[in-house]
Amino acid sequence: MYIYNVTINIEQAVHDQWLSWMKETHIPDVLATGKFLNAKMCKVLVDEEMGGITYSVQYTTTDKATLERYYIEDADRLRQDITKLFAGKFVAFRTELEVVSEY
Repeated sequence: MYIYNVTINIEQAVHDQWLSWMKETHIPDVLATGKFLNAKMCKVLVDEEMGGITYSVQYTTTDKATLERYYIEDADRLRQDITKLFAGKFVAFRTELEVVSEY
């Protein structure tokens, strides 16, 4: 199993609009690609020096090949949506995690 993790810091001024959009539109759109089994959205409980509110969105997929297909077939289009709506109001970075074991 792999986790595609997107960590996003969003400005307070657009937080509520962004959070609704993430829950109602963006996460469902990512899941609709059929490449992920589920998604989990977590609020990061730290005070950022830069301000804003930070979240981690974790999408679980079965294997690296499926994640690579997401990058090729879907990622650019879905990233453009957030950039259009919230340009200059967020920073994001992405990491890939391989699940070693679960308990």
